[in-house]
Amino acid sequence: MLLEKIQNKNSIVGVVGLGYVGLPLLLEFIESGFRCIGFDVDPQKISKIEGRKTYIRHISEKRIAKAVDSDRLEVTTDFTRLTSADCIVVAVPTPLDKHQQPDLSYIINTSETIAQYIRKDQLVVLESSTWPGTTMEVMKPILEKSGLKYAEDFYLAFSPEREDPNNPDFSTKTIPKVVGANDDISRDCAKALYDAVIVQTVPVSTSQAAEATKLLENIFRSVNIALVNEMKMILDRMDIDVWEVIGAASTKPFGFMPFYPGPGLGGHCIPIDPFYLTWKAKEYDMATRFIELAGEVNTYMPYYVVDKVGDALNTRNKSIQGSKVLILGAAYKKDIDDMRESPTLKLIEILEYKGAHVDYNDPMISCMPKVRKYQYDMQSIDLTPENLKKYDVVLISTNHSSYDYDMICEHANLVVDTRNATKGVTKGREKIVKA
Repeated sequence: MLLEKIQNKNSIVGVVGLGYVGLPLLLEFIESGFRCIGFDVDPQKISKIEGRKTYIRHISEKRIAKAVDSDRLEVTTDFTRLTSADCIVVAVPTPLDKHQQPDLSYIINTSETIAQYIRKDQLVVLESSTWPGTTMEVMKPILEKSGLKYAEDFYLAFSPEREDPNNPDFSTKTIPKVVGANDDISRDCAKALYDAVIVQTVPVSTSQAAEATKLLENIFRSVNIALVNEMKMILDRMDIDVWEVIGAASTKPFGFMPFYPGPGLGGHCIPIDPFYLTWKAKEYDMATRFIELAGEVNTYMPYYVVDKVGDALNTRNKSIQGSKVLILGAAYKKDIDDMRESPTLKLIEILEYKGAHVDYNDPMISCMPKVRKYQYDMQSIDLTPENLKKYDVVLISTNHSSYDYDMICEHANLVVDTRNATKGVTKGREKIVKA
């Protein structure tokens, strides 16, 4: 009966967690004709949606308003409403703790809340990136505390999120979706649910296989980014431009895929997911040396960048201590307002520890929000010629398209570029240092 309700779009879909993953997914379900309930513990998010406002830059207010006006959307902080949902999709954070160990507190707390209100014939799907086995080893026992039995009374699956904020080529709807479950009914129901809103679903045999798929995708990126970051440091010693080398290598039509260096890893997935697998692998007496080495290289990059800032200042008879540093870009990648695990946060920490006076500019982030590890009380300064001249060095951490790099390099005293953002600059090239 549940499968039939999903296929006929008569099922009510609940989405728990209305962040960068949950909100766009919720909107896709609404736009596909489902009735939906969005859940979040943050009342400000609920108020903004009800007021037809956005809090994620690449999701338009027009789209939110259309969903609200459809009369198929309810958003709430009241989790007793979970009983009304036929399908519950969980998209909550899975960070690391201070010891670089998986922090499943959001999954555990959400599962305990669902267990209070779960009823027969409901489907629960976890989307949060995590180690293989979380769905069955962590979520299932908690949900069964309700007295209901998995695969008899309720159904459970895992489908990893594949969001790339502000990607012009791919959206939630057009990125194929992996779906895994440990019983046929759960898998069929989850596949049918995503079939209704996603261009292609890719069923796998178990939730563990789906969980491992997500980790492989991001470990692949982490390892290759580490490789090119290490190449950058080696070629810098040889006075060779790594960006020129990558561009030349990219002309090979087979056997090469370009990855690009930077000041460190950012976003919720790539800096975190590899550590979820290394942690789980220890249970099986396996050492993940390759993955951990990549993590070491990527974690070191902000320190390398600060060393390059120090070297650049030394050529001007200055030191980091007492210098005024302006960081351009607080987001973890260009043209978005997402600061999750942004390397800029670490750069500020290291620079301030070394005695620098640090400010930042980001056209999409007017003030630094409080995040789990950092609580900077900082406002984005205006990017004017007069302000640029006040700083000993301008550090490009995020290469937003809206930046006028000619103007920046013309008026800055010194520019340290971690993104090759100044490659086309014609004015002030003598002030540029690549890092």
